[in-house]
Amino acid sequence: MKTEKEVQKQVIETFKSMGYAYLGDLTKSDNENINKESLKVWLVKNQKINDKRWQRIEHEIHKALKNDLYEANQKFYELLIYGVKTRISQNEPTQTSWLIDWKDVSKNEFSVAEEVSVKGANTKRPDMVLYVNGIALGVLELKNSSVSVESAIRQNLDNQKKEFIRDFFKTIQLVMAGNESQGLRYGVIETKEKYYLSWKEEGVQKNLFETIECFLKKERFLEFIHDFLIFDKGQKKCARFHQYFAVKKTQEFIHKKEGGIIWHTQGSGKSLTMVWLTQWLRRNRKEARILIVTDRRELDAQIQGVFEGIGEAIYRADSKKDLLSVLFENKEFLVGSLVHKFDDNDLEDLKKQPVLKEWIVLVDECHRTQSGKLHNAMKSLLPNAIFIAFSGTPLLKQDKKTSREVFGDYIHCYKFNEAVSDKVVLDLNYEARSVDQYVSSPEKLDEYFELKTQNLNDTAKTELKKKWANLQKVFSTKNRLEHIVQDIVLDMAKLPRLSNGKGNAMLVAESVYNACRYFELFLETELKDKVAVITSYEPNIADLKDCGSNEIEESYKYRAYCKMLQNFFNEKDEKKALNKTKEFEEEVKKRFINEPARMKLLIVVDKLLTGFDAPSLTYLYIDKKMQDHGLFQAVCRVNRLDGEDKDFGCIIDYSDLFDSLQEAHSDYTNGAFENYEREDIQGFISNKVQKIKKKLEETRDQLRSLCESVKEPKDEMDYIAYFCGSDLEKNAQKRRLFYQLVGAFLRMFVEFNNLEKPVYSKEEMQQIKQEAQFYRHLQKAVSLNSGDSVDLKSYSEDMRRILDAYIKATDSKTLIKIEDQGLCEVLAQMDINDFNKELSQVFKNESSMAESIANNTRKRIIEKEASDPKYYEKLSSLLNDLINQFREKKLTYLEYLQQIHNLAKQVIHKEDKNYPKKINANALKTLYDNLDQNEALALEIDACIRDNKKDGWVGHHQKGKNLKIALRKTINDESLLENIFNLAKHIDEYH
Repeated sequence: MKTEKEVQKQVIETFKSMGYAYLGDLTKSDNENINKESLKVWLVKNQKINDKRWQRIEHEIHKALKNDLYEANQKFYELLIYGVKTRISQNEPTQTSWLIDWKDVSKNEFSVAEEVSVKGANTKRPDMVLYVNGIALGVLELKNSSVSVESAIRQNLDNQKKEFIRDFFKTIQLVMAGNESQGLRYGVIETKEKYYLSWKEEGVQKNLFETIECFLKKERFLEFIHDFLIFDKGQKKCARFHQYFAVKKTQEFIHKKEGGIIWHTQGSGKSLTMVWLTQWLRRNRKEARILIVTDRRELDAQIQGVFEGIGEAIYRADSKKDLLSVLFENKEFLVGSLVHKFDDNDLEDLKKQPVLKEWIVLVDECHRTQSGKLHNAMKSLLPNAIFIAFSGTPLLKQDKKTSREVFGDYIHCYKFNEAVSDKVVLDLNYEARSVDQYVSSPEKLDEYFELKTQNLNDTAKTELKKKWANLQKVFSTKNRLEHIVQDIVLDMAKLPRLSNGKGNAMLVAESVYNACRYFELFLETELKDKVAVITSYEPNIADLKDCGSNEIEESYKYRAYCKMLQNFFNEKDEKKALNKTKEFEEEVKKRFINEPARMKLLIVVDKLLTGFDAPSLTYLYIDKKMQDHGLFQAVCRVNRLDGEDKDFGCIIDYSDLFDSLQEAHSDYTNGAFENYEREDIQGFISNKVQKIKKKLEETRDQLRSLCESVKEPKDEMDYIAYFCGSDLEKNAQKRRLFYQLVGAFLRMFVEFNNLEKPVYSKEEMQQIKQEAQFYRHLQKAVSLNSGDSVDLKSYSEDMRRILDAYIKATDSKTLIKIEDQGLCEVLAQMDINDFNKELSQVFKNESSMAESIANNTRKRIIEKEASDPKYYEKLSSLLNDLINQFREKKLTYLEYLQQIHNLAKQVIHKEDKNYPKKINANALKTLYDNLDQNEALALEIDACIRDNKKDGWVGHHQKGKNLKIALRKTINDESLLENIFNLAKHIDEYH
């Protein structure tokens, strides 16, 4: 296996072979994100600028970069794309200077450097930086095969923090990480770890070097920066590979003046593909005008939101007349319209008017009304337009021919199974549930409860039984809807994502009337404040006056909506509450997306089943006859990625849409999907039992494989040595993988316990249960020993809550407190005998306990060291002496525990010794200790910092520089100046 240095050397050779100049190892230089000398030389050579012009350009760059990271990166990106506009004198017209030659790539100077030292709040050294004309545009962190690429991603994220080299990233357009085993991942500034992307290309191996060759070749590197980055409401985004290739292919079709179909599965970023295509058209085709056509108001509004998020104004035609005038006046570049605004009756006179511009029509969800008569009207009105159709679902068998005749061939396809494989969306689990059979008698209901709770331990079962008894008091009739409500309430109490408040659910009802009935039933349960109905119904008192035979239903809907709106807004006045329907819908959607624990269930009919993205949405309950596109789009609501604990999107079907209950099959290409071609829908949804079994076996095998290298006899000490060892940092990645796998294994174990029909024999299930107990205990021991337990706090809370129902819990209040606060903190607070008794629940021997306490104490010292190096260096030395004395058996365990108990108190609560009278603040005390108790100098430096520091100076290049200049007048020694400046960054009083 190659070392990291060897991998780095091969990557450098790859860049050199691609024509990048090698700038060398820049460890010893103080590097900035723009080499101004190189940029100036390039501009003089290529754009013949003079010194005065350069000064103006430099000023504009400085102005862009003085903002914080996101704003600075955005403003600098605009200078890259649109050029730097300057005037040397008032009389001179504005002149544009281009920092990059976008038209002729060969005129730019590409270079690569390694080990690029950058001074920030703390100096960091990115492995590799890519420059164009002296401007740093790409950063690449590398690891060897044994260290995961995620570790390199986290390094990139750390480097962007204020405590490190945040300013350096203000010009960076691509942030990358790679190793030989996992290849290359890419993102942009502040991309979260889980959203880093992989590049895939036909004929290209996924290895690191080939990916670099194709993705970072000069032409594509610049093209990707120019055409495939956006700034969207405070978040910078870049294209996935399928979006890139779809846009590239569409460009070819447009050059040939041909239309076609882009089929990208639901959830894979269709709207952003439209954005990048629009952006390319705006920048590259002066005559182009774009019309985006949808067939639903909510889609129209959603697309408007996407474009406005990136600062692209979209003109929404609000009437047929308005649309027609916009098409012929050619004033607007980007227009949005509903397809229904096109009508044959209005066309004859208008056809005589010439359409002056080149219209490109982007048709969203083309499988619906756009293939029919209204589409012909569009084509008739804009005979020379190019029509690009987008679809998130496959085309129906009977529509394939028509759609291709109307729009043309497929331009690009990205199917559901590809998106799941690329981790763009989640796999879908399907479960058909029958409720009718249990409604007939009380005995049947008891049988149902036993079935739902068969694997719970007695304590958990008793707890649920109380809820069940309350539900039975409320719902005494034999009503099907009531039983579905009970079923969902039990799920909310048992299923991991629903019970921990991180996930939520949607229930699809057959009609608005049924949705309101469901709502009223849920009001009698503990979900009463966490459920809402969103439909197209708008309550109006006038509707009740003349509704004939429907009077009961209309009145019921009206009353249910009144109650819901009045409760939500705490509004006694019925009229005022009814005027807030739209506000209610927006508030509820916002709460559902951002606060799933406060809005656990949405009841819908048709609304929100297309175009509504909520990553928290995990379960879709269906009590409505649905098929084809409507069903396809609805089930895709649950396929969005969320936290690590969302393993699948789950569909619970009370309508048996695939006849799987009667025929006991797991083929979901027939029934509700029979109008699709089988190959277009194969594997779209899968049997829940099979999926859970597969994932459980996979994680079980991965855990065994990970633990294979643990030395025999594989007791607790051997596992702790393997996952923690003498170098906690070195083994951090191994532990992280272990925690992830244990979490996934335990979640699948819980899912299995929730299945109504057993999959394994009792003996096999007992074995799995023992493994679950073993791994849970081991995870606890490893996280306590390493000091990771506080970082895993929310994970531990979830696991405790979930597993308590299936595995007898042994966690005491103290152990829970340790997981919440940290072992060192709890040790400092407790009596040592009580502490020892509690810790022995987790660790079987004194050596493990001693190492755990030492590791946790060391971790806290390292975290606090920068705020007072002298004080914590002394404690670190004391800790090392203590652990060595224990290992050499010079101290008994209890003697060691007593001494480390005292040390922990000093770590958590800094001891207060006698200071001179004027050294009366924490910041002064820290300076005094680190200046060899020089009182006069400490007071002078403290005054200087307080007088000269500006708000937000930590991590801000210019403000930090100004403070350092002021300190230099007081501190003559450069080495001492650097130490005191770095110390000040970590003292809260100076922030």
